[in-house]
Amino acid sequence: MIGVIIPAHDEARYIDQCLASIKEAARHRQLAGIAVQVLVVLDDCRDDTGLLAAAAGCSTLEVSFRNVGKARAYGAQALLNAGAQWLAFTDADTRVPPDWLARQIGFQADAVCGTVSVDSWEHHPQHVRARYMEGYRFEEGHRHIHGANLGLSAAVYEKVGGFQHLAAHEDVQLVADLERIGARIVWTATNSVVTSARRDFKCREGFGEYLLSLEEPAAVMAAP
Repeated sequence: MIGVIIPAHDEARYIDQCLASIKEAARHRQLAGIAVQVLVVLDDCRDDTGLLAAAAGCSTLEVSFRNVGKARAYGAQALLNAGAQWLAFTDADTRVPPDWLARQIGFQADAVCGTVSVDSWEHHPQHVRARYMEGYRFEEGHRHIHGANLGLSAAVYEKVGGFQHLAAHEDVQLVADLERIGARIVWTATNSVVTSARRDFKCREGFGEYLLSLEEPAAVMAAP
């Protein structure tokens, strides 16, 4: 079974498109005979995110952490307990391609780190897109790390102890732990997801804050 984990804090605006894309990916012909279970971790949600997830036929888990690392970890553990052998992670404001899960499994690696494309730059000054593209590598071996586009085997996830309960950079820490044990990681641009360039981001020090930093006259932050 493949387990897909999506942490969400008041994401009713985006969750429908996210879940629709995941459901399409779960129907890919290369996954015939493989069950896919989608879990939305409702982290202190006070809007209709949970109702929308349930209406889409997805499982939900209610927590009150306001901590993305802890939310991902609890979601992962729930699906491990349900028998997941592969864990795929994305974000509620992200859409995955139809072959997202099939490509992750097809690499036969311990972990797969994918790239991220932006849906629209309309909420940022024009120079932000140029700066982003200057620092981003849409190529194999790219070395970017995104919790919105990450997959790994249940065995290697458990071996490194899973996500640490960090409010930011939990994905970077997990990949560092994977590298420490010599896990085989594929860094691919062939299964890029599309995420929002929103200004009302929910995670500090994450992708949204990085984009805001590019508006400054002398942006120095490295691309995630």
